[in-house]
Amino acid sequence: MRVLSSFINGVTRLNDFLGRWFSYLILVIFALLILEVGLRYIMGAPTVWTNELSQLLFGVYAVMSGGYVMAHRGHVNVDLLYSHLSVRAQAWLDVFTSVLMFIFLFALLYFGISMAMESIQSLETSYSAWNPPIWPVKAALPIATALLTLQCLAKLLGDLAVALNLAKPEDVRLELEGDNEH
Repeated sequence: MRVLSSFINGVTRLNDFLGRWFSYLILVIFALLILEVGLRYIMGAPTVWTNELSQLLFGVYAVMSGGYVMAHRGHVNVDLLYSHLSVRAQAWLDVFTSVLMFIFLFALLYFGISMAMESIQSLETSYSAWNPPIWPVKAALPIATALLTLQCLAKLLGDLAVALNLAKPEDVRLELEGDNEH
């Protein structure tokens, strides 16, 4: 059980750490958009790059947040039935739905790696007036998917332990700072 707990805690802490760091991209995006508004409407000198850079950074922010959101149990849940189930029944339902999640994640990982490799090999750019490289953004997709897959695996292992009565929910769930659910 210690190995399982260590794996779950390690993956969760990694996704929590990365999620917190990538959250600062919102401040950069905000600053870029304020800069563009100021340059466009106050100085009368719009840029060709701030809007596109904001979009690229938001793409990285959006995909890299998946593992963090899963670690904090922030993904959308329909809990009309779920909230009325026992803890073990919830764990079994989570095990079942994990199968669907892994099918999606493996497809996303497979096609994401293919897309990223093609983009990296051609050093793909956006072909806009500014023409920045977009291969780093496309490379973030399989990395983010791998992190989300690890977090889903950690959750699945914890759910299995609870479903099979091998552990209590609090034994397989790392309480993170700022996590409101107890």
